Parts: sequence; structure tokens; C-alpha cells
Amino acid sequence: SADIPKILALEPELVLAFSDLQAGIVADLVRAGVDVHVFNQRDIAGILAMIRTLGALVGAAERAEGLARDLERRLAEIAATPRPSARPKVYFEEWDDPLISGIGWVSELIEIAGGQDVFQELRHRQAAKDRIVSAEAVREAAPDVILASWCGKKVVPARIRARDCWNEIPAVRDDRIVEIKSPIILQPGPAALTDGLDAIVTALWGRLK
Repeated sequence: SADIPKILALEPELVLAFSDLQAGIVADLVRAGVDVHVFNQRDIAGILAMIRTLGALVGAAERAEGLARDLERRLAEIAATPRPSARPKVYFEEWDDPLISGIGWVSELIEIAGGQDVFQELRHRQAAKDRIVSAEAVREAAPDVILASWCGKKVVPARIRARDCWNEIPAVRDDRIVEIKSPIILQPGPAALTDGLDAIVTALWGRLK
């Protein structure tokens, strides 16, 4: 990879990577004699484990443990918050062509926020191609809220509303289509458990509780 010389020039003592998406550059770094740790967290438990592992790797285990416990406590408090009405059905759209539903930690955060992920049975499928859903399946699920985060591409609610027969979906009819910025929800790190979760709570209930 063209990036390898640039990385080696920094003389890193440790390189952190994520998932099989970086397998090629990881292999090159290992062959170059660099210590590499690859994370592969895909759910909330994995994010918390990543924080603790990273703390141990960099000599900050105590601080990492404190952060992880604070996040666990916050998640529990939000999950236990009384809500004024029934759990709204939520469709999270990770991509628009094809339609891809939310990955594991996103689905879990929807439930913690007080919603019901209409495709929660797909949450454990790591590959995006395994979470492709049809427009008809979304119509049949009849979500009350549509949350969208198109992997860094700007969400265009008008395109969602214009889909064939989607005007029948409660979320479209009631204009409850909400964009959540990708950096705070599609990266499996602390921001998803704080800013990302707050954005979901606000989208479902109108304000933080």
C-alpha cells in the first residue's frame, strides 16, 4: 500500500486498526515488523470491551475502566427512563441504494432509547450486504420513525418520501424522517454511546429525558 512508507516514517510503537476492511494494510504493517492491534467491535458490549482493551494497551487501564463504567451507567439510566407512550417502531437506514438497515450497536441503541427496531433480527449480521432490505419490507414494517445516516453522504428526506407507496408509512406521513450524522452513530466508539444515543432519544421523544 502507498500509505505504508508514510506510516513507517512516523515510527509508531503500535498501530490500531478496525475490521477486515483494513486487513491489507495490517498485513503489510505486520510484515514490516510493526505491532498492530485490530479491533472488530460490532455491538455495545464490543465497544465497551474495546475501550477497556485500548486502555490496557496504552497504560491507561484505570481511566479506561472508569470511562467504560460511566458509559454503562449512562446507558442503563437512559434505558430505565419512563416514556410517555408506547415504544415507536423505528427503521434505521444505513444506506439508500440498496436499502441497508442498521448494524448491531445502532439497533441496540434504538432499543435503549425507547424505540423498537423493525429489523432487529438483522442486527448481528456484520456485513452490510447481509442487511439489505426491500422497500416493500419497510412499507410492511410501517415504522413510526425513520432514522437515516448514509455513511457520510448527506441524507435527502425528499428522496425517502418520494419512494413508491412510502407515503403510506406512518413516519413519512407524519414527517418523522431524521438524519443522524454518520460520525456520531456509524463509528463503533464512545461517541455512538453518547452523542449518537442522545440524537436517537431526541428523534424519538423530542427532547432528552
